[in-house]
Amino acid sequence: MIEVRDLHKHFGGFHAVDGASLRIETGSITGLIGPNGAGKTTLFNVIAGVLPPTSGTVIMDGEDITGLPPHQLFSKGLLRTFQIAHEFHSMTCRENLMMVPPAQSGESLWNTWFGRKRIADEERALAARADEVLEFLTIEHLADHPAGMVSGGQKKLLELGRTMMVDAKIVFLDEVGAGVNRTLLNTIGDAILRLNKERGYTFCVIEHDMDFIGRLCDPVIVMAEGHVLAKGSIDEIKANEQVIEAYLGTGLKNKDQLAEGAGA
Repeated sequence: MIEVRDLHKHFGGFHAVDGASLRIETGSITGLIGPNGAGKTTLFNVIAGVLPPTSGTVIMDGEDITGLPPHQLFSKGLLRTFQIAHEFHSMTCRENLMMVPPAQSGESLWNTWFGRKRIADEERALAARADEVLEFLTIEHLADHPAGMVSGGQKKLLELGRTMMVDAKIVFLDEVGAGVNRTLLNTIGDAILRLNKERGYTFCVIEHDMDFIGRLCDPVIVMAEGHVLAKGSIDEIKANEQVIEAYLGTGLKNKDQLAEGAGA
């Protein structure tokens, strides 16, 4: 689905991404982990068109998408979420989802005068689709609540719901568990697994919770100092001496310490 070739992103003399190369296979849930400052979010931002690369190439389904802006990538089915949820806080959860699909009839001034029935029919269909998404995510009871008033975990579910309102091919999830309680994190994990298995979504997940990564992700890619350090199953990663060194600065092979270091 995605191939990154020798990607660099420099901010002056700081090399946030420094020659990263990786592959995300179609139909996978790929984990991306690494110490704070490893370049994970910057890599996401470059792939998703938020930041232009200094050099390197990003390929999606065989097409060079390097440097394309987010709206063009959105139309190709590449979506991302953020560490801090970006909701329209005064709109309801249902309305937040209804906003997602592009090229709606109500966006045309002509249609507001002469196509009101078309707009009304389209909005009813979007509302029904939004309600299906909210039910899938088990937050249908929040449909009429202002999105700014729900919990952090529920906002993360709502962000995941946005990807379900269009034909997403690959979704980049940036720290989906940040600030989320364990119960809601399990709900988010269940939704990701269902979307992967039932709807064929491909995911790439940045997360510091190693239990969450271990439950969902295979393979797991480790970044350190802007480049890819290792790739493998979660057990292989936890036993990798270079990975332990990157997290802890020691040679101790202790899984509990690695998990603790990942959340630091």
